[in-house]
Amino acid sequence: SKLTSLGQLEMTWRSRVHFNPLLVRVLHKSRLRYYGKPDKKVDMPYQAYFEVADASGMMSMVLWNSLCPEWYNSIKVGTVLLLEQYAIKNSYPFKTQPTPGDSQMKRFATIEISLNVRDPPTKISIIPEEMVKPEWGLPEVKYRFITRSELEDLPNNHSCDVIGLVTFVGRAERARKREHGEDFWVYRWAHAIDGTSDQPFILELFATSQPDMFEHIHPMTYLVCTQMRVVRDLTENPSSTIYLTTSNESQIFITGWHKGQPYTKDTKVKNFIQWTKTQSEADQMKKTVIGGYYPFPRPPNNFLKY
Repeated sequence: SKLTSLGQLEMTWRSRVHFNPLLVRVLHKSRLRYYGKPDKKVDMPYQAYFEVADASGMMSMVLWNSLCPEWYNSIKVGTVLLLEQYAIKNSYPFKTQPTPGDSQMKRFATIEISLNVRDPPTKISIIPEEMVKPEWGLPEVKYRFITRSELEDLPNNHSCDVIGLVTFVGRAERARKREHGEDFWVYRWAHAIDGTSDQPFILELFATSQPDMFEHIHPMTYLVCTQMRVVRDLTENPSSTIYLTTSNESQIFITGWHKGQPYTKDTKVKNFIQWTKTQSEADQMKKTVIGGYYPFPRPPNNFLKY
């Protein structure tokens, strides 16, 4: 009965120690971050960001330490949460910002909700979707799906969501995070088609915190990738090397995991499913490829340019 809103929190947080419960919907979810250092004594040095919203707007929520292994996989995009005994902090200025599906939504960027095991011990409750009432005014999850034919007109770094039928998936490769560091990013290339163009989506998929998806991307699976960023080679021929890469908030889903996801209501997703029903599986199978070395963007034709 005594709920507060994100808008009220922003106005009153400095003058309060205890806050009323919050009822919010998760709109974005970041990958899990490990911040352990050899000299620091933190039992479970994990952190994950979520963007949560109610009728008043959207704010970041941070899950800390041992709450991450306990809650990270249960809190999905679209999940409704009741939060009690949380802390409010000034927001971290250098974190990545996902692009909201609803451009009209107000963003509270100066503060963030902090969920910890103590000081104070946060209580998190997941409200089942069938118990969510319309009068709570929680926003729906909105997406920015594009078709392959629309990709040519999008600027560098534009944020979008895509769905396609996988025709190629490369082996997992590694790239150093820093020049002489010992940490690596793991990524793989994939191609996906959606019937709107002769060209596939070229996808650079970094390992998100979803190993069960990342490791099982196969040809002929329906692949959904959210919060992807357009990468254009602006130097030479802009159209030849346009591809999409994952961001910190990207989520990937493959056949078998789509049921119940909020994007299944999206018009472009429905159009894609209609298109797949017109395709012959045997014909598409002939065109699929798996594994091998995939040099992309392609090196120039002669050594001088290289």
